[in-house]
Amino acid sequence: MKKLLTTILTTSAATVGLLLVGTVSAHADATYTVKKGDCVWAISQEYKTTIESIETANNIHGHLILPGQQLRIPGVNAQDLTSQAPATPVVSAPVQQAPVTTPTQPAETQAATTTQTTPAQTNETVASTPATESYSGDNLQSYVLDQMQARTGVDAGTWNHIINRESNWQPHVVNGASGAYGLFQNIHISGGSVQQQIDAAVNLYHAQGMQAWALY
Repeated sequence: MKKLLTTILTTSAATVGLLLVGTVSAHADATYTVKKGDCVWAISQEYKTTIESIETANNIHGHLILPGQQLRIPGVNAQDLTSQAPATPVVSAPVQQAPVTTPTQPAETQAATTTQTTPAQTNETVASTPATESYSGDNLQSYVLDQMQARTGVDAGTWNHIINRESNWQPHVVNGASGAYGLFQNIHISGGSVQQQIDAAVNLYHAQGMQAWALY
């Protein structure tokens, strides 16, 4: 009888220990290694969390992540991350793009219909195409979108999505945490007029592409 009681107690203690270990591991946050071409938006979509939770957990500013960086994915089980994460996250652009035009079309038509391009693909003719209207103070959205589309070749709908998300069309708003400024929440400037913000955003696009705003 004494031997049977000792066996029962030993088995129960082992079972409780296993349950406690399982509980701890089940709630452990997963770790994700950033690969080339990754962005915070795509990672948050893949693991059904938010950009804000990932950036807050990893002290990320301006959506900037680098290949090889270790990210903690809060609220995601490490085992789930191993079984569900693909080798390369599939990124779906949030804004539908217009079709790519053929090289034989005039420069003005090409600037209006070309989809997002990398800095290497953007030619100087498109980048230097002037806007068709002047800024009066009352035409903020149409002027900014016209300038950005003409000078980058990226359609106005994409820039409208970015500006709505970053600043809600407030030209002089400042992010208290990152110091990002203006319509495009550019971390490389701390002030400036609407035109100066446009010029800085065009320069940033040619340096980093849409990755500067976590879009590909």
